Amino acid sequence: MNIKNALTLKQLLETVKGGIEGAVPFPVWVLAEIVEIKQRAAGHCYLELAESSDSGVQARVPAVIWSSHYKVIAPYFEHETGRTLEAGMKILVKVQVSYSVLYSLTLSITDIEPSFSVGAGEIERRKTIKRLEDEGLFGMNGMLCIPKLPRRLAVISSETAAGYRDFMRHLHENAYGFTFMTELFPAVMQGQEAPGSIVEAMDEVAAREGDFDALAILRGGGSGADLSCFDDYALAANIAQFPLPVITGIGHDHDCHVCDMVAAYSVKTPTAAADFILECFVSEDMKLESLASSLEQALNMKFVSMFSALDMLEHRLQASSPENILRKGYVMLLDGDGRRFSSVSGKRPGDPVAVMLSDGVLDCRIEAVSERDKVD
Repeated sequence: MNIKNALTLKQLLETVKGGIEGAVPFPVWVLAEIVEIKQRAAGHCYLELAESSDSGVQARVPAVIWSSHYKVIAPYFEHETGRTLEAGMKILVKVQVSYSVLYSLTLSITDIEPSFSVGAGEIERRKTIKRLEDEGLFGMNGMLCIPKLPRRLAVISSETAAGYRDFMRHLHENAYGFTFMTELFPAVMQGQEAPGSIVEAMDEVAAREGDFDALAILRGGGSGADLSCFDDYALAANIAQFPLPVITGIGHDHDCHVCDMVAAYSVKTPTAAADFILECFVSEDMKLESLASSLEQALNMKFVSMFSALDMLEHRLQASSPENILRKGYVMLLDGDGRRFSSVSGKRPGDPVAVMLSDGVLDCRIEAVSERDKVD
């Protein structure tokens, strides 16, 4: 082996560098998963990217977002997705491939596509929420108080939907015997036509606002695509500004849509919507029962107090009755006209006097009258 034909390590790595950077001379979009991520004090962000399959890690490479790009990429990604870049997140990034003879291969990230990480639909949904918040529409419908007994209900749903049938059966066949007036306003409840169709039905209900206590918008479960119409801005804005309190029962437990967020009351399913309405009546019924029980208790206590006072009065009356007083040794004096007297004033010798005792009367005459000295 002739040493003159050997390459130095630097020459070898520079050849590798030229080959790599020559093979990928322009920025490219790459799909990868963040394995590690660290932000340095200088503002640079260092990542470890990987691609994995069921059999394990298939590729792994270091990457960096230089501070000049990171101060733009990080807030943009968070604004669009509501999340920060973190380990375990799958990302679609634009990278420039570079190779250093000292630090090996590195991917410099210059751009990111947020919709890949959370989905395009989620990006649009967040924009809708932000717009509604900026316009002050959040909380408007929630300011409307549902009546304590919401008996008259407008319902927007599909007449053939299982969720609507579940709602009607659960509401009208309740075990408590409560009765309701419900009127269906049919609408398309999925797909691109749904928002406009539901808004038209809402306009019909609004025209008869005085006939109803609340509006229920019902849709059973479905795929994300089926239910995406309930993230529509125009529909959500109409719900937010609707003149009656709106109850939404859309989807299953894991679903939460923009329409749910702006409605006065949001429950997970049509059956849960029926339960919510029934609970209003059960709550008031319990209050009435409690009030009746309290009233009965208060009346009983009042009667006991009154009977006790009457007993005491009776005892006092009996104790002060003439018969009882006479039994204690006292007498009652009556003049000739049968009038009771207790003073010698106006009495003269010879005047008749009847002396009443406990067991009879003594007829007497006054022989003499003498006044007793008054005591100061």
